[in-house]
Amino acid sequence: MTNTNQDQTLISLLRNNARLPISELARLLGVSRTAAQARLQRLERTGIIKGYTIKLSDDFLKGCIKAMVMIKAPPGKRVSIERALSKIPQLITLYSISGSFDITAVVIAPSVSELDEVIDQIGVLEGVEETQSSVILSTKFER
Repeated sequence: MTNTNQDQTLISLLRNNARLPISELARLLGVSRTAAQARLQRLERTGIIKGYTIKLSDDFLKGCIKAMVMIKAPPGKRVSIERALSKIPQLITLYSISGSFDITAVVIAPSVSELDEVIDQIGVLEGVEETQSSVILSTKFER
């Protein structure tokens, strides 16, 4: 299935604010409410849109520490490591990457000491060979 420019525009609008009412989406797309609803339902039905999520406010995140934790793991252990990582609530995103590390986890914690605990928790998982962490100083933009 090919995406149209309107599909891309709809996805972009929802990425900026997933709570926009269908009437507002229709107005911004320049189509009827029914057409916008049908387009949205098709994107959901075909799995292009898998779900909706929240963005945390800068005020909430202001006191938190965010870090990327790079993880080296042998291929045979990655599934079990990923399963264990999914149970760590402070871990908000997990990427499979290329390069000298295999996985990158984005972790958010309310304090340096809790971040340290989470990084230690990751480092002792069976199969984790090495970790390297970088604290995120600021987010320039996020989509």
